[in-house]
Amino acid sequence: MLANYHTHTVRCHHAQGSEREYIEEAIKKGFKILGFSDHVPQPYPATYTSGCRMAMTDLPDYVNTLLALKEEYKKDITLYIGFEAEYSIKYFDKLIKELSSYPIDYLIQGQHFVPDEVEGFYAGAKTDDVSRLKDYVNCTIEGMETGLFSYLAHPDVINFTGDREIYKEEMAKVVETANRLNLPLEVNMYGFTDNRHYPSDTFFTLASELGAKFVLGCDAHNPKMMLRPEDIPGFNAFLEKNNIKTGDNMITLNPVK
Repeated sequence: MLANYHTHTVRCHHAQGSEREYIEEAIKKGFKILGFSDHVPQPYPATYTSGCRMAMTDLPDYVNTLLALKEEYKKDITLYIGFEAEYSIKYFDKLIKELSSYPIDYLIQGQHFVPDEVEGFYAGAKTDDVSRLKDYVNCTIEGMETGLFSYLAHPDVINFTGDREIYKEEMAKVVETANRLNLPLEVNMYGFTDNRHYPSDTFFTLASELGAKFVLGCDAHNPKMMLRPEDIPGFNAFLEKNNIKTGDNMITLNPVK
């Protein structure tokens, strides 16, 4: 594992550590590529304040800080500037217009909310509601179809507790879309170390059987989470059990233009 593209900063209000600390830890661990992908600011109404992402006014500082560090560390590690972004019909076009004025190297899709944070539901909350599962699948696929994302983060974030056959039938649509678009699916290392409901054996067994491509994501919210598979007890066994192969973990990035 020579690359990690899923790294946060304090601007999202639930991460710790400076960008420099993440970079130094990545170099120490032998990474050759480090991508920062903090939770994207969203052009929400002025009356709504998100507690889990930076504000639009933080954009210049985020980009300029990383541009300076990219130059400073260019002999030691390759740095990329990105965002973890939700797709939403209501806000996505306005978001992309705003981001396109900055030198953004890539976006990863992390569909935490459906259809959006202001008016929708949190995908990680337990539910046995089939309509919510279907809404997550449809919203995620619509985002993937934009062609603006470099991979799908924690594709199994939807915390569906209902019928497993219905779950597999719906989630197969996500995997099949990813295959058609040549879009890697992320095995989320933070979820594994934090004993969350993802990464899920059910999902990744299905994804492997359908021939998906995979990428590992540290989803680092503090510098010590810059981990490699061998650093996490049981993680390599999870990969092997689900026939997940990622090679050097380097992927092709899709710049935001």
